[in-house]
Amino acid sequence: MTAVAKPGDRTVISNRRARHDYDILETWECGIVLVGSEVKSMRAGTVDITDAWASIERDGIYLKNLTVQPLPHTAYPHEPRRARKLLLHAKEIEQIKKSVDHDKKTLIPLRIYLKKGLIKTEIALATGKKKGDKREAIKTREATREATSAMRRAHKG
Repeated sequence: MTAVAKPGDRTVISNRRARHDYDILETWECGIVLVGSEVKSMRAGTVDITDAWASIERDGIYLKNLTVQPLPHTAYPHEPRRARKLLLHAKEIEQIKKSVDHDKKTLIPLRIYLKKGLIKTEIALATGKKKGDKREAIKTREATREATSAMRRAHKG
C-alpha cells in the first residue's frame, strides 16, 4: 500500500524514512487540530515529520513530536513540538486501539497534505523491520532497478 497522491492533493511533507524502517499494514486519513499560525507554517512547508509518532490517549489519538516551526513575522507564535489531536471517527479509533494494544504495533504519520484547502495527515499502523529485512528490501529494490535498466538498454540498441 503506497501513498498515492490524488489529483487535488498537494503534499506538504512525506515521511520517506517510515517506509524504510517499518512494514506498513493499514492507513487512515485524518484531520489535525491546529491553530492559525500552524496552518500558515504548514502551508509554507516548515514542518519536520521524521521523528513524529501517534499515541492513543483517553480522549483520542494525538500526533507527538511533530515539529512545526513558527514563521518569523507571526504576532502570536505557537509551540513548535506540542501534541496535536487527530480527528478520526470513533469506530476507527477503536479499531486502531485494538490493533495497537493487542498486536503491539506502532502508529506513525506517513505524510501531511492539503486536500480541498484542509490540512490532512495519513497515519499508518506499522511493525518495525529488523536489520535483515531492511537489507533484503534494499537488495530487491536494486535488483529490480538493474533489471529495468537492462531492459531499457536492450530496447534502445
